[in-house]
Amino acid sequence: MVEKSIKLREGEAFITLGVLLKIAGIISTGGQAKFFLNENVVLVNGEKENRRGRKLYHDDKIHVLGLSFLID
Repeated sequence: MVEKSIKLREGEAFITLGVLLKIAGIISTGGQAKFFLNENVVLVNGEKENRRGRKLYHDDKIHVLGLSFLID
Protein backbone atom coordinates (compact mmCIF):
# COMPACT_ATOMS: atom_id res chain seq x y z
CA MET A 1 0.00 0.00 0.00
CA VAL A 2 1.37 3.40 -0.96
CA GLU A 3 1.47 5.93 1.84
CA LYS A 4 0.89 9.55 0.90
CA SER A 5 2.61 12.20 3.00
CA ILE A 6 0.54 15.16 4.20
CA LYS A 7 2.79 18.02 5.28
CA LEU A 8 1.80 20.35 8.09
CA ARG A 9 2.19 24.01 7.24
CA GLU A 10 4.96 25.90 8.95
CA GLY A 11 3.81 26.85 12.43
CA GLU A 12 0.99 24.27 12.48
CA ALA A 13 1.14 21.66 15.25
CA PHE A 14 -1.78 19.61 13.86
CA ILE A 15 -4.61 19.36 11.35
CA THR A 16 -8.03 17.86 11.96
CA LEU A 17 -9.32 14.66 10.43
CA GLY A 18 -11.99 16.63 8.55
CA VAL A 19 -9.32 18.83 6.95
CA LEU A 20 -7.29 15.77 5.98
CA LEU A 21 -10.32 14.27 4.23
CA LYS A 22 -10.76 17.51 2.27
CA ILE A 23 -7.06 17.77 1.38
CA ALA A 24 -7.09 14.16 0.18
CA GLY A 25 -10.12 14.83 -2.03
CA ILE A 26 -12.23 12.22 -0.24
CA ILE A 27 -14.90 14.79 0.65
CA SER A 28 -15.52 18.16 -0.97
CA THR A 29 -16.91 20.14 1.99
CA GLY A 30 -16.37 20.09 5.72
CA GLY A 31 -20.07 19.42 6.22
CA GLN A 32 -19.69 16.03 4.56
CA ALA A 33 -17.11 14.86 7.12
CA LYS A 34 -19.57 13.83 9.83
CA PHE A 35 -21.69 11.78 7.42
CA PHE A 36 -18.61 10.22 5.79
CA LEU A 37 -17.13 9.21 9.15
CA ASN A 38 -20.42 7.60 10.23
CA GLU A 39 -20.60 5.55 7.02
CA ASN A 40 -16.93 4.54 6.52
CA VAL A 41 -14.16 3.01 8.60
CA VAL A 42 -11.29 5.41 9.24
CA LEU A 43 -8.29 4.26 11.27
CA VAL A 44 -5.93 6.66 13.02
CA ASN A 45 -2.83 4.87 14.26
CA GLY A 46 -4.71 1.58 13.93
CA GLU A 47 -7.76 2.66 15.97
CA LYS A 48 -11.22 3.39 14.56
CA GLU A 49 -12.00 7.10 14.59
CA ASN A 50 -15.26 8.91 13.85
CA ARG A 51 -14.57 12.43 15.16
CA ARG A 52 -14.01 14.95 12.38
CA GLY A 53 -12.25 17.24 14.85
CA ARG A 54 -9.68 14.61 15.82
CA LYS A 55 -6.30 16.35 15.88
CA LEU A 56 -3.66 14.70 13.72
CA TYR A 57 -0.05 15.28 14.66
CA HIS A 58 3.36 14.57 13.12
CA ASP A 59 3.84 10.81 12.43
CA ASP A 60 0.13 9.93 12.80
CA LYS A 61 -0.96 7.28 10.28
CA ILE A 62 -4.44 7.35 8.76
CA HIS A 63 -6.08 4.58 6.71
CA VAL A 64 -9.30 5.25 4.79
CA LEU A 65 -10.89 3.68 1.70
CA GLY A 66 -7.76 1.63 0.98
CA LEU A 67 -5.58 4.75 1.14
CA SER A 68 -2.86 5.43 3.68
CA PHE A 69 -1.64 8.85 4.84
CA LEU A 70 1.23 9.94 7.06
CA ILE A 71 1.23 13.34 8.74
CA ASP A 72 4.64 14.83 8.07
